[in-house]
Amino acid sequence: MKATRLLIPLLLAAAAMSVPRPVGAEDAAPAKEETKAQVPALDEFHQVIRTIWHDAWPNKDVKTLRELLPEVRDGAKAVVEAKLPGILREKQAAWDEGLKALQAAVAEYAGAATGADDKALLDAAERLHTKYESMVRIVRPALPELDAFHVVLYQLYHYDMPADDVAAMRATIARLQEPMAAIEKAKLPVWLKKSEKAFLEARGRLSESVERLAKASPTGDGKKLKTMIEQVHERYQAAVAVCD
Repeated sequence: MKATRLLIPLLLAAAAMSVPRPVGAEDAAPAKEETKAQVPALDEFHQVIRTIWHDAWPNKDVKTLRELLPEVRDGAKAVVEAKLPGILREKQAAWDEGLKALQAAVAEYAGAATGADDKALLDAAERLHTKYESMVRIVRPALPELDAFHVVLYQLYHYDMPADDVAAMRATIARLQEPMAAIEKAKLPVWLKKSEKAFLEARGRLSESVERLAKASPTGDGKKLKTMIEQVHERYQAAVAVCD
């Protein structure tokens, strides 16, 4: 009898542990590294790219360019094997295309570095730098303000909304207005001035949708909020496309 009394609590504890957790319970918020628009391997690869572009290439130091080949290969390999953080999932197709171009540039560099044509090596080093910069632009948006807005939108669109958590949606929606205000004050870099008109129009539409969502948030039901969040997401993507 005593053994039975001891056994019952153990059985109840085991049963409690076996109860399945609600979907999304472990992922109520994205991990910190998932919301950083950063690929560490790409940053590390910059060390050798910097030496190539700022030291060896301008000085036509082909000896150093040849000596850097193992570092170029290792750095590029790490970039190819790296995974994009969740917040950059929409950049995956562009990233994959960029990787192909980067690998081709590395192969060209390797061929020139093991050959005797110094001019070909200098040209290959220039192309490698160009392809690396293209990869950086995929990861880092032209406007830091858009990136800050996306961090909040990512939580809302990929976590709160799929979980049907209206309270969480409302809390995150309230946080959208501050980064939106920063976007409204942001200025495009010089190289994007030709796109300024299109950006201002896209920004205006995004601001309008954020304002409408914020007003609807306190009383809107889940279905209504989801529809409006989808519109904010679409207009955010449109604003980013202008800057790509």
